[in-house]
Amino acid sequence: MIARTALGALAALLSGTAAQAQDMAITGGRVVIGDGSAPIEGGTVVIRAGKVVAAGAGVAVPPGVAVLDAKGKWVTPGLVVAVTDLGLVDVGAVDDSNDSGAGKAPFNAALDISAAINPAAQPVAVARANGVTRAAVAPLGTGAIFEGQGAVIDTGSDPKAVTAPRAFQYVELGEDGARLAGGSRVAAYAVLKNALDEAREIALAPAGARRDDVLLTRRDAAALVPVVTGRQPLYVHVERAADIRMALALKGDYPALKLVLVGASEGWLAAREIAAAGVPVLATPLNDLPSRFEQLAATQSNVGRMAAGGVRVALGAYGGNSPAVAQYAGNLVALTKVPRATGLSWDKAFAAISSGPAEAMGMGDRFGSLRAGRAGDVVIWDGDPLDVRSGVVKVFIDGVEQSLGNHQSRLKDRYQTVPEGSLPKAYDW
Repeated sequence: MIARTALGALAALLSGTAAQAQDMAITGGRVVIGDGSAPIEGGTVVIRAGKVVAAGAGVAVPPGVAVLDAKGKWVTPGLVVAVTDLGLVDVGAVDDSNDSGAGKAPFNAALDISAAINPAAQPVAVARANGVTRAAVAPLGTGAIFEGQGAVIDTGSDPKAVTAPRAFQYVELGEDGARLAGGSRVAAYAVLKNALDEAREIALAPAGARRDDVLLTRRDAAALVPVVTGRQPLYVHVERAADIRMALALKGDYPALKLVLVGASEGWLAAREIAAAGVPVLATPLNDLPSRFEQLAATQSNVGRMAAGGVRVALGAYGGNSPAVAQYAGNLVALTKVPRATGLSWDKAFAAISSGPAEAMGMGDRFGSLRAGRAGDVVIWDGDPLDVRSGVVKVFIDGVEQSLGNHQSRLKDRYQTVPEGSLPKAYDW
């Protein structure tokens, strides 16, 4: 039987309406701000009009505000995943329910994936039940090095999922970029620089001016104008240290570029250069098996070593495994106890899946922590959120309590207590 909260969420999606944010104070829990600071015992979080008003120790509860007792529990900001396919894929093996790639499209950089986001996709509900409240959704497959324009979404059970459309442009370099550009990294970098040059010419040319010697379609070139003018971040997927350094060198030719490195399996070898450039990294966590030549120096200590070298590093590039984000962070904490390995402290590991990715997206002032003024994205856990034995008790997005029901939880309920010799009860929907 579907829980009443799940039915309510489904009804909201079908009707096009959303629940209202509630003013509340969550008291007595172990509060994690999410900015790298230590958890606060017996803290309070106050949310009004869908935003955090205050969080920490000694915070007064305003009169007339509903109080939620979280004693014995953990209270954190919602988790933030970056470079994921949430909302684009329902069943990955079924092409009709998978909008993560467009290999045969005549366009690439101009593709805007926000039009395909499906807030009712079951992976969104599963991620929400695991504490994920925001995500940077990336297009992950075209016939060119430019994959298109990604979007930032929330995982709420309402029809308005997109927080920011066209939030970044995604480009493939390294081995994948070489393959897409003609078989060599030389070709990939030539294609990239030519595209950026064409976009810059459009940005500087008078309206209606003719373009000569162009390779990009009009729409693709126009889509790159915000990139070269610094209004839209450029997410660059690179793994090899040499490719990372080549990507960083783009800043010399295009000073306005807002680069974000994605993947960076060998980032620890270029940590000094990355830190000096001030470029954030969304690193694939615990990538220590070099399945490609560009990952030969991959190590589980990659994230810890980059952080120790001053790199602004957060976790990302999960593909379809977004619900495991807290487990990845917990493994990085465990690495601190492994001889000769480099991990992250608990506080830094949690920030790497909350405020860290939000800041890399350029949206750290909107969500990712419990600092005043941020979105009221709050998760209550029954234990340490980085411990796989802990579970989510409640999730709020913009101050609205969310359903935790999904196809996984319904399967558990359906088969957990099936009497011997009988069939399980049919679904109610």
